[in-house]
Amino acid sequence: MSGRAQLMWDEAVTGYDFGQGHPMDPVRLALTWGLVSAFGLDRVVDVVAAKPAGESTLRLVHREDYIEAVKAASADPGAADQSYGLGTVDDPAFAGMHEVSALIAGQSVGAAEAVWRGNVDHAVNFAGGLHHAMPGAASGFCIYNDAALAIARLLELGAERVAYVDVDVHHGDGVQAAFWEDPRVLTISLHEHPRTLFPQTGWPQEVGAGAGEGGAVNVALPAGTGDAGWVRAFHAVVPELVADFRPQVLVTQHGADTHFEDPLAHLAVSLDAQRAVQVACHELAHEYAGGKWVALGGGGYEVVDVVPRSWTHLVGIAAGREVAPETVVPEAWRQEVFARTRQLGPGRMTDGRWPVGWAAWEVGYDPADRLDQAVLATRRAVFPLRGLLA
Repeated sequence: MSGRAQLMWDEAVTGYDFGQGHPMDPVRLALTWGLVSAFGLDRVVDVVAAKPAGESTLRLVHREDYIEAVKAASADPGAADQSYGLGTVDDPAFAGMHEVSALIAGQSVGAAEAVWRGNVDHAVNFAGGLHHAMPGAASGFCIYNDAALAIARLLELGAERVAYVDVDVHHGDGVQAAFWEDPRVLTISLHEHPRTLFPQTGWPQEVGAGAGEGGAVNVALPAGTGDAGWVRAFHAVVPELVADFRPQVLVTQHGADTHFEDPLAHLAVSLDAQRAVQVACHELAHEYAGGKWVALGGGGYEVVDVVPRSWTHLVGIAAGREVAPETVVPEAWRQEVFARTRQLGPGRMTDGRWPVGWAAWEVGYDPADRLDQAVLATRRAVFPLRGLLA
């Protein structure tokens, strides 16, 4: 393998735009690309623009009638069929919606193909991670589920074991649904508890069905969970399951909306903890998946202070050129931020919480602690199904 990393980027993905006032502001993608470039990371990765996902690829996950509904809404947004989740408050229809959604999906599929074929070790598509889209409906700002499509393409190419780890603040419901009965895919989602956040799914008792029983894993974290608890929960569940599953490819989703500044959720995680989990995912890929790693973006609605820094760290880690937390943010990028948003950009690549301290599960747990209760519920629900000790 070459050891290079690949960054999927086509400026046209910023056309994924639900309109003024919608939380999914495409400026977050433009600013991330700008910060990646300001640090020169675009010169140490292969920057590739893949083709949009074609209909045969989209049908690996999505129903044909849904694809046709998206196309119709794309051509005439005013006639969007809300029975497919289109033209709603969360997913307003807009002209060109099918084309740009297929383009984002194509970047994730292209990333998966490049990693599977050994062209690169790692591939990043920070415009991707649209994990709520269902086979027959849009949901939660997501039209086509590029994460599920990337996994489905890996299976089509011959992969027998793919692990998906989702650390977005929202449950990765669409990816879980796509592979609910498929033993070739292990889906793990760490998210805010469904009692307090959309999509109200992702309970620890959701474990898959049929041949896929034990293949869906959900860690439902209490609102207010901060750095130490979030990183503890990750390490208490993810590494042991990945080690047991031995995936041929690791696909990860890095929604930045776990951050304490995010306006749509209630966790209290810092940029530094997000970076720590990105590093952990990279290490898991090398330890258990032969280095094959596809890393995606996801949610994240603090579009200036959080998203660009978080995903720039992700690109740096994948590229083998980690950006140290104490690094000063380039002034040229801060000027770009002000020109685009009239906001002041952050000054450093840290929230001042590096290194992140956390206690390993192996040293013991507190049965009265809400975070430990959440971890224990997941372990008890899933681990025995996989022949592991809870």
